[in-house]
Amino acid sequence: MATKPTSRRPADPFAAAEAVFKKAAPPPPPKAEIPALKEQVTLRIDADVLEFFREDGPGWQDRINAVLRQAAGKD
Repeated sequence: MATKPTSRRPADPFAAAEAVFKKAAPPPPPKAEIPALKEQVTLRIDADVLEFFREDGPGWQDRINAVLRQAAGKD
């Protein structure tokens, strides 16, 4: 029993293309906990306090932020 040859063209090319691309699209990455965004501000700090944090080199802004977080009870 011979089968009837089928057309290579899909009935709806747009729907066929959409189906192919939907299958190929990678799943979205899982939503990770994103830390709070940092906001740029101008802050006046006593020179001796600023020097204390700068003495240890790069990262002094992060160290000031850590101390402020601890003082705010957000640690």
